[in-house]
Amino acid sequence: MSEQLAVPLTGSASQTPIGLGRLVLSRITTMSLVEVQKLRHDRTELFTRAIQPALWLLIFGETFTRLRAIPTGTIPYLDYLAPGIIAQSALFIAIFYGIQVIWERDAGVLAKLLVTPTPRIALVTGKAFAASIRALVQALVVVVLAAVLGVALTDNPLKLLGMAAMVSLGSCFFCCLSITIAGMALTHDRLMGIGQAITMPLFFGSSALYPVDLMPGWLKVFNLVNPLGYEVDGLRGLLIGTPAHLGLDFAVLTLASAVMISIAAALLGRLVR
Repeated sequence: MSEQLAVPLTGSASQTPIGLGRLVLSRITTMSLVEVQKLRHDRTELFTRAIQPALWLLIFGETFTRLRAIPTGTIPYLDYLAPGIIAQSALFIAIFYGIQVIWERDAGVLAKLLVTPTPRIALVTGKAFAASIRALVQALVVVVLAAVLGVALTDNPLKLLGMAAMVSLGSCFFCCLSITIAGMALTHDRLMGIGQAITMPLFFGSSALYPVDLMPGWLKVFNLVNPLGYEVDGLRGLLIGTPAHLGLDFAVLTLASAVMISIAAALLGRLVR
C-alpha cells in the first residue's frame, strides 16, 4: 500500500484546482480499493462486526416493540430503530479509524506518504472515504438483517443511493474526527480511551433510539450540534419514510465533513514529529 501511494507526482498539475481534484479522487479510489482487498482477505470481520447491531435489533428492538415503551406513532419500534442502528454501526467503525493511522506511523508508512507531493488533504480524504467502504458494508449487513426481521425498508433505488451517501458522509466526518484525535493523543491507548468516551454520548445524544420530542431540553440542544443526529434523521427519512429534513441533513454532514477533513489534514503532520 505504501509503495502504491508514495509514488511522486510529476508536473504542476497538482497545483491547480483540477489537478488537486484528480489527486483527491485518485487517493480515494486507491485507498478504497485497499479496504476492499482487506475485507476480501479477512471476511470474518464482517461477521464479528455484525454481532452488535444484530443484538440491538434482535433484543432491544424486539423487546421494546412488544413493550411499546417508546412512542413512535404508527411506526413499529423495530422499524424506527433500524436506521439508528445503521448510523451507530458506521460510527463505531469510523471513530476508531485513527488507530490505523497510528499503526502506519509506527510502521514508517505515514512519514513516507507525507514527503510525497501529495497534499495532506488528499491523504485524509482518501482515508475518510476508505473508512466509508467498511461502513457501507456494515450498513448492508444491517439492512439485510432488518429485512429478515420484517422491517419495512424502502426498495427505491434512489433512496438507497441516498442512504449510501448519507452513511458515507457520516463515516467521513467521524473518521476525520478520529484522525484529529490521533493527531492530539499520539498513542493507541489514548485514542481508544477518548473514542470510547465519546461514542456513547454521541449515540445516546441522537434520535437513534428515541424521538427528539422525548429528550430533555439540554439533550435536544446537544442533538442540534451532533452530526450523528442529522445522519439518523436522514437515514430514517430515506429508509422508512418518516418526515425528515433531507436538504439540511446532507448540508450539515457535507459541511461538517469538509471542516473536519481540513482539521485532520492540519494535524496529520503532528503524528510524525
